[in-house]
Amino acid sequence: MTDSTLDPAHLVETEEGLRALYPATHEIAKQKCLPHLDRHARDFIARAPFLCIGTQTAEGRADVSPRGDPPGFVKVLDARTLLIPDRPGNNRLDTLSNIIASPAVGLLFIVPGFDDTLRVNGTARITRDPALLALMEVQGRLPLAAIAVTVEEVFLHCAKAFRRSRLWDPAQQQDRREMPSLVQIILDQTTGAPEDPAQQRVLDEGLEKAYRESMY
Repeated sequence: MTDSTLDPAHLVETEEGLRALYPATHEIAKQKCLPHLDRHARDFIARAPFLCIGTQTAEGRADVSPRGDPPGFVKVLDARTLLIPDRPGNNRLDTLSNIIASPAVGLLFIVPGFDDTLRVNGTARITRDPALLALMEVQGRLPLAAIAVTVEEVFLHCAKAFRRSRLWDPAQQQDRREMPSLVQIILDQTTGAPEDPAQQRVLDEGLEKAYRESMY
């Protein structure tokens, strides 16, 4: 979609115009936002093996990155502080670079089987404190850095999105083989994928080997 396909007459561009479209926010929805991690939020985080972290560049370009590990990988240091390990990745460092430029972050914690999610908003810094990194050792390896989040807003998000999507319904699972492999897609988008299926299989197997050897 380009700007030329959007009729300016139908754009919503003011807070007043936006609020006029929807019913008033329920009082409970306003009151549920906490400035700290209560026992329910801590329990949710302890169960979560996965989160998404939203950041933005100094110019305001948005980015969302997934983070995953065994349940409890995010450490609650106190009621206002979370610690997220930075595991090996592709070294683009989008999230970390964005935090340096603009420390505001949004977190979405997801627990398999739970339709509700936990949202945490705050400000982040990058730490190399050896005592903190030691809390996140896995298979004898420490993360190179960790993201320390100062919590400003915490609330549970209702189940509607997950129930609409039927995300956890086994009958809704799709066959990944119906699309090209990750390696093939990236090569299609860059230098070009090999035409020989056997050569492509070798590349795909190489990625799986790299996954096994470089998780931590």
